[in-house]
Amino acid sequence: MSGFWRRLIALTRKETRQLVRDPSSIAIGILLPIILILIFGFGLSLDVKNAPLAVVMEDSSPTAADAVAGLQLTPYIAPVMLSSMREAELLMRERRVDGIVRVPGDFSRRLAAGDARIQVIVHGADAGRASIVLRYATAALGGNAQRQADRGQPGTSIGAVSIEQRMWFNSANTSTWYLVPGLIVLIMTLVGAFLTALVMAREWERGTLEALFVTPVRPVEILLAKIIPYFGIGMVGLALCLVAARFLFEVPMVGSLALLILAAMLYMLVAVGIGLVISSVTRNQFLASQVALLASFLPSLMLSGFLFDLRNVPTAVRIVGQALPATYFMELIRTLFLAGDVWPLVLRNCAILVVYAVLLLGLARFVTRKKLD
Repeated sequence: MSGFWRRLIALTRKETRQLVRDPSSIAIGILLPIILILIFGFGLSLDVKNAPLAVVMEDSSPTAADAVAGLQLTPYIAPVMLSSMREAELLMRERRVDGIVRVPGDFSRRLAAGDARIQVIVHGADAGRASIVLRYATAALGGNAQRQADRGQPGTSIGAVSIEQRMWFNSANTSTWYLVPGLIVLIMTLVGAFLTALVMAREWERGTLEALFVTPVRPVEILLAKIIPYFGIGMVGLALCLVAARFLFEVPMVGSLALLILAAMLYMLVAVGIGLVISSVTRNQFLASQVALLASFLPSLMLSGFLFDLRNVPTAVRIVGQALPATYFMELIRTLFLAGDVWPLVLRNCAILVVYAVLLLGLARFVTRKKLD
């Protein structure tokens, strides 16, 4: 066995023992992914359910009651029955309801004349939630016309065209399937970049690396010995996330699991490279942790497409987002989970991740010089 491999194996054993003996590293690498995926998976949702809507019944006839019956049949709306528009407006101002459905007093008469209307008002402070609530309320009210047509009641205009709806790549129509794969990207970013930056900066602070520099080991051997244990703990975190995604949140795995693991390994090298560069530049635990959060985790959360579609943001923000390696892994992992092995996209994003990994690890080797300051 050559000197390179003997030194690398010895250094890797040292780093592994040090990692196992450090409870904080184990907590960040293994316990934190479990906590994050549970909190984000169960606590974060883009779906709107049980949205409170004030239903003002100015017409007390059975026809009017039947017109809004659909609001009570959907799990997305929680109707609050009222008889006064003034009371409904008060609830709206206090944000106790998301909207108002008003059935005017002449609803029955105008329905017989074929000119009935129901007013729907939503609180527009949160534009995204407002549009969703409006869509749910409109769909629930529109179901009344179909029910009347099924019973053969006159005065109902129903077209002869039947519309069949289908949603590709998310048949359950739930944001959980969309969010959980993205959570894996965030967790791997946090474990790879944050943990590596923190531990390496601590080595610089304590002078451990300087002690290694006076030995025959080379900088590349030191970096590899640092990468291997934390790469391994990142893969353990990935395995926990995949198990939770499949069996806890029941997210389908359409694409190849082996391909997903390969892509995750590439991104883990990128994340570890970010952590090594940050720690070598800052050489301070507190500063390294702050820079790692600001330069890796927060951009991955806000600008990678995890919460916002980059096609809907300003050009300057989109350019910043497209410069992040997390953006390409985010697109890649969601595609593998929900759409399958789309090879043009997979090959393009994997190639980009390889370039990022080579550049960041090369930069880490450049800034980690075997010299004493």
